[in-house]
Amino acid sequence: MNNSMITASVSMGALQQKLDMLADNVANSNTVGYKRKTAVFEDIMTSLNPHVEDFNQPGRRTPLGFTQGWGARMTSLQTDMSQGVLQRTDNMTDVAIEGNALFEVRTDGDINGARAFTRHGPFQLMPDANGDRILVTNSGQQVVGDTGAGDDFIRVPEGYNLTIATDGTMTAVDSAGTDSINLGKLKLVEVTNPVFLQALADNLFGIPADINPEDVVREIAPLPNGETGIAVRQGYVEQSNVNMTDEMTDLMIVQRAYQLSSRALSSSEQMMGMANNLRG
Repeated sequence: MNNSMITASVSMGALQQKLDMLADNVANSNTVGYKRKTAVFEDIMTSLNPHVEDFNQPGRRTPLGFTQGWGARMTSLQTDMSQGVLQRTDNMTDVAIEGNALFEVRTDGDINGARAFTRHGPFQLMPDANGDRILVTNSGQQVVGDTGAGDDFIRVPEGYNLTIATDGTMTAVDSAGTDSINLGKLKLVEVTNPVFLQALADNLFGIPADINPEDVVREIAPLPNGETGIAVRQGYVEQSNVNMTDEMTDLMIVQRAYQLSSRALSSSEQMMGMANNLRG
């Protein structure tokens, strides 16, 4: 009976974690650029208990002994990087990505500071002290670009409009359309190991300090035909890749499994109470 209580309580804890994950997915089903999370479970321990030799009867096809599990635990949360639907907005600073890539940003205002990544593309132009405007996320993180001489923040002069080509090349064009300034290219990185991406606040991803960034993301490498398979779409935003039908189906399965484990725990408790009340 103790074994059944342990198995049920451990499983309830793991199911509660998955329930929280599903709630996060559902809550962000309309969040631009959000990537749904999936859970990975594993058995905590499996015991093989022996049978006495009397169970080895003629015709038995299975070996002696029975397997006893001790519940499961959630080992990791993985990010599903599949493409979301693109929605047209026609806003100059809205940018979406087609393909396996992430925008690179800085969260501390220092170009040499900690790197962070996102697919959340409704950017804004924020004035700075020099009179220019810096491209930032809607929560204030500076977007990084490749100027040809290294990484830097993207500065658009006052009175100029920003245009972004499908390869990420950025150009500032004045209102009359007679003058243009090359601003470099958007800094995009390709994800090679999404399991190591760490979800941060403001729909950002980071890389843990004990992980080599080169093992998680890399510069976009061209395919043998010279293309990259990645395109930047100005005037679009990427919708969440959460499928509400799948999430609600998983939610019902988790609720039923939690209910079953709860009943198993209650039944074990009742049986132990009955055993304690027995009188010789």
